[in-house]
Amino acid sequence: MSRFDTNARTVLFATLLAALPALAQDPQVKPAEVRREVVGNRTSENIPQIPAALVEQLNRYQNTRGAGLAGWTKDGCLLISTRFAETAQAHRVCQPQGMREQLTFYPEPVGGITPAPAKAWRDGFVFAKDKGGDEFSQLYWFDAATRATTLLTDGKRSQNGGTTLSRDGGLMAYASTARNGTDRDIWVRDTRTGASRALVTAGGSWGAMDFSPDGRELLVMKYVSAAESYPGVVDVASGKLTMFPVDGGKASFGGFAFAPDGKAVYFVSDEPLQGRPQEFKTLRYHDPASGRLEVLSGTIPWDVGGFTIADDGKHLAFASNEDGISKLRVLSLPGHEEVRLPALPIGVIGGLSFSPDGKRLALTLNSATSPSDVHVIDLAGATLTRWTQSEVGGLDAANFVAPTLVRYPTFDTVDGRQRTIPAFYYKPAKPSRTGKYPVVINIHGGPEGQSLPTFSSTAQYMANELGVAMLVPNVRGSSGYGKTYLSLDNAAKREDSVKDIGALLDWIATQPELDASRVGVIGGSYGGYMVLASLTHYSDRIRAGVDIVGISHFGTFLKNTENYRRDLRRVEYGDERDPAMAAVFERISPLNNAHRITSPLFVAQGRNDPRVPWTEAEQIVKAVRGNGQPVWYLLYADEGHGFAKKSNNDWFGAATILFWQQHLLGGE
Repeated sequence: MSRFDTNARTVLFATLLAALPALAQDPQVKPAEVRREVVGNRTSENIPQIPAALVEQLNRYQNTRGAGLAGWTKDGCLLISTRFAETAQAHRVCQPQGMREQLTFYPEPVGGITPAPAKAWRDGFVFAKDKGGDEFSQLYWFDAATRATTLLTDGKRSQNGGTTLSRDGGLMAYASTARNGTDRDIWVRDTRTGASRALVTAGGSWGAMDFSPDGRELLVMKYVSAAESYPGVVDVASGKLTMFPVDGGKASFGGFAFAPDGKAVYFVSDEPLQGRPQEFKTLRYHDPASGRLEVLSGTIPWDVGGFTIADDGKHLAFASNEDGISKLRVLSLPGHEEVRLPALPIGVIGGLSFSPDGKRLALTLNSATSPSDVHVIDLAGATLTRWTQSEVGGLDAANFVAPTLVRYPTFDTVDGRQRTIPAFYYKPAKPSRTGKYPVVINIHGGPEGQSLPTFSSTAQYMANELGVAMLVPNVRGSSGYGKTYLSLDNAAKREDSVKDIGALLDWIATQPELDASRVGVIGGSYGGYMVLASLTHYSDRIRAGVDIVGISHFGTFLKNTENYRRDLRRVEYGDERDPAMAAVFERISPLNNAHRITSPLFVAQGRNDPRVPWTEAEQIVKAVRGNGQPVWYLLYADEGHGFAKKSNNDWFGAATILFWQQHLLGGE
């Protein structure tokens, strides 16, 4: 996330405003008064004092936490990521329900934790850390023997991540923008000598996928968009890059790894099969020498996500995303027979890792009523053991609300039938005091993201304490529902996804238990754009909106997002350099339609955001206030694309609840 100095930011903001078209504002309208408060890194405008009683009531919900799997250590312990203070850090757990030994201690969150392989020449792990959410992550080595930390990358304004280690730990491949700040190249580091060099500099956004067992070759992937990637292999010594043919010329790829023999590969793709187009990404096995291609998940009409292969080469595990619910399967190798597994809780799988001896499989499980925790499957006994038990703030988890999956009709048709949009519906357990539940629509970002039925302390608080229902739709353009659905909002079709929110408002009006006169919208990143766009179209039916790090004008967003992201976003949103596309942006961008926003608005932003620059928030706040509408505004100087520090996120959460109490519930 970019970190301009104050003067540069001021000049940039003034330049942006001067370049914008005149907004339709009534000259008789007096801009709303602005009351500003600066406390440490937090600047808030027009946000009332948060009542102590609300802070106290929220405290338990805001003190839930989860644990995510990073992998196994050589000695059979698990590395996990969890938060005990302000930010998520690396911890070690050596037995079920055992002590979580904290290994890293930083004010910034630690991510990208990659343990050394079991046969590596040294023991420890690689991790990534940025500054203030700027996303210019640097890579570090944590040495298990000495507990010392070593910087591995340039420490400058570069983005580094996606670490892959060779089987003996002697080579480390990763993606970096260090060469020119724009292209994401693949670099390789000799971990014994510390020498690093750029290995793939072909331009674009590349990722390192997997070393061959002998460390001589590296599988790589060029990412263009959620619907387009290109696989290849590079000779590590010479740097010679060979791209693999893509059936159909264009396809989406997921995981990509060498088979244990180092000759064949496993990969996830939606390439055509026998000339027939495929909607979903399937797990496939390909042996180039024999030409053998085997589809291993062909009977599953859903996307396969990640997969992992055991170090002993005897098993492969993968998860499919079936209408938002994860289903785990383990195959024996090389025969690909399915292995019997214990029953797993219904939820979302966030990580998979075989133990060094290949006899156990660790995974992260999250559900709507339980935060993420790490579980371990014993393959021989088909038993499941929970290794971490994360806290839920002292709340009674039995009272948590599980969502139901609903589908509502929208404006267009598919094969002669009205298209439906999936949404997760959190319905309060207690009867409404007024006979109907107020509603908050929560819209995901991406736009290629997908809302999943994962744990949300906010959704639980809204349902149990405020009696507010929450609807979490996966509007067109969301991933997980096939490549056709993914493409339905591209470029000039952008506002079709906004129409899906209009259709949801129509559906709410038909539900006898929901109050169509009290509907709010909230969303982050692209979801923030969706909030603003929904307010420009449906302010008469939306009581209030919360925009978190959202896009307010696609032209200024593409101009000012970080260089390494610009071309990736143009593929999805359209190219602002094309006059026809620029005209679409002028027509649909919320900034140019701010005069239509007549509902109370809350805008929250991180100043170091490299994805959606803070100027996107400032300009929409100024425009809506210029029309006499009240706007709450929150800016954190030490955050980026979202709020990673607990105290910051807690304050924002409390302010959001206060906003809903005042503008959605009307003080009830």
